[in-house]
Amino acid sequence: MNYHVPVLLNESISGLSIEPTGTYIDLTFGGGGHTKYILKFLEKKGKLFSFDTDTDSFKMNSINGNNNFEFIDSNFRYFDLHLKQRGIKKVDGIFADLGVSSHQIDVLSRGFSYKGKAELDMRMNLNNKKNAQTILNNYDESDLDKIFFNYGDFKNSKLIAKNIVEYRKNKKIKYNSDLIEILNNLFDKNVNYKFLSRLFQSIRIEVNDEINALKEMLLKSKDFLKIKGRLVIISYHSIEDRIVKNFINKSNFDSTFKTDFYGNKQIFFKSINKKPLVPSEDEIKINSRSRSAKLRIGELI
Repeated sequence: MNYHVPVLLNESISGLSIEPTGTYIDLTFGGGGHTKYILKFLEKKGKLFSFDTDTDSFKMNSINGNNNFEFIDSNFRYFDLHLKQRGIKKVDGIFADLGVSSHQIDVLSRGFSYKGKAELDMRMNLNNKKNAQTILNNYDESDLDKIFFNYGDFKNSKLIAKNIVEYRKNKKIKYNSDLIEILNNLFDKNVNYKFLSRLFQSIRIEVNDEINALKEMLLKSKDFLKIKGRLVIISYHSIEDRIVKNFINKSNFDSTFKTDFYGNKQIFFKSINKKPLVPSEDEIKINSRSRSAKLRIGELI
């Protein structure tokens, strides 16, 4: 089994418009698929820095003996600090795939999946203390409601939160099967995989503070890209895609334009693709987990 099947690989590389002697960042090393492909286009003076907090990722997909490459064990929200430490002021392109690697989903002990029976975890960085159990057993009902409403688009988020709180009064929520039991009891039927996928995804986003990390990374990207440098982002969740779309098109995280003191619009990027690129039917057949992927490309102006 592949550790990870890179999504929209050719589209991502094309979007970066790689200069062979340029400097690039892969903010989400994951299974290393995109990183390895970017390296194929770099010449001797080219450089690629790849980031990840999941130590399993690099151990199982290490890249040795390549002077063009450096792996950095860090959350991508701090990429600016690491580049400054290395004397890097500007880069030619920034890439990020915001999905979970196939390895993280398939290894039950990582607690990302609703399939099989495993302890709930969902941490990208295993050194972090907060995991899925922390959230489900300790968050207030109102906070759980916000997670499911904001990150899962659940109209019945209040009901889900209420039943989780009621369940944990008598039994700690420890396994993915506990959460599925709560939902099955709530809806008096077996919940479908789309529902479970959205629910687990919303918890994962909270565990890893993914939305705030994304916003921090995007804001820093404009300061580190060269003029005409490319920002290439693959997202899998509507809220992530909306944030990326608004940032590229309006330099803001909502639907309004960012303005200066005098009310003038501030636009930092030109959108290369007005509509997001999505996987072909053939790619989805090969890798069903690519189904919800959307790729957006911005060029610094």
